[in-house]
Amino acid sequence: MVSWPSFSEISACERCARLVAYRNRIAREKVRRFRNEIYWGRPVPSFGDRKARLLVVGLAPGAHGANRTGRMFTGDRSGDWLYGALHRAGFANQPTSVDRRDGLRLKDCLVTAAVHCAPPFNKPTPEEMNACRGYLVDELSKLTKLQVVVALGRIGFVSYLRARGEMGVENPRPLPVFGHGTRYELTGGITLIGSYHPSQQNTFTGRLTEAMFDGVFQMARKTIGPS
Repeated sequence: MVSWPSFSEISACERCARLVAYRNRIAREKVRRFRNEIYWGRPVPSFGDRKARLLVVGLAPGAHGANRTGRMFTGDRSGDWLYGALHRAGFANQPTSVDRRDGLRLKDCLVTAAVHCAPPFNKPTPEEMNACRGYLVDELSKLTKLQVVVALGRIGFVSYLRARGEMGVENPRPLPVFGHGTRYELTGGITLIGSYHPSQQNTFTGRLTEAMFDGVFQMARKTIGPS
């Protein structure tokens, strides 16, 4: 039987002192609109189907989103965009993700991140990304049906390629270059698709539109086939 990193194992990680201090402070101080809620304030495990053919790799939990709710891309506008797109492409049973008890289920899709703790200013250091990459490597080694990886943002894109390298899997030379809608066929039968991250910085400015985001997941769906 395949053994995955347990929920408790990831959520108890304290490898990075800066991230531990930040996530604890945010969970303690909160923001006014969530002042009556109990924050998760720990590393956030991956979420979804462990037999997935689609893997979504993001950056890190949002300070008042996943760091509050304890589920990847849950409780903020980035999550609204992601799960809405996954639902329209047939990978989620509903388009919203509010908290861990809202009934959301993913089919054929696993959502993870380059870093499992919320970082200050949404910017993990290279050392923090290196310290967390083992979880991604472990997941990749167990996703035996994986066909498509959608990387949200350059950090997710690079982190995935580095995780492949750490597994001893050959990457193209030169390495693929991140861009929205870019598609690369990699060894092992993996299709890598780049997407702008659905952060407010991108969605509020129009750099990323709903149609653009849907196009990425429709590309993934077409590659994988019907649900």
